[in-house]
Amino acid sequence: MFVHIGGYTVIRSKDIVAILNYDVQEASTITQQYLASLNENEIVKIAEDYDSTKSLVVTSEKLYHSPISSTTLKRRSQNMLDDVSDDT
Repeated sequence: MFVHIGGYTVIRSKDIVAILNYDVQEASTITQQYLASLNENEIVKIAEDYDSTKSLVVTSEKLYHSPISSTTLKRRSQNMLDDVSDDT
């Protein structure tokens, strides 16, 4: 299944490692270290600017700056999982 994370970007739900509030990057030193270790080509800015970024979506290959809140993204990914389990 796929999750729409903003703009024209959809990613496979099984590729999502974490969905974080954008504000958490300032609170956690581990998150700061992770973000500092990324290359430019590993960061995808869906939001037009950092002011409109509400969440960070972490996959094994990239970090996405999403304009959609982490709560909404979690609900979307959870709904996808619920739909799959209902079909079986």
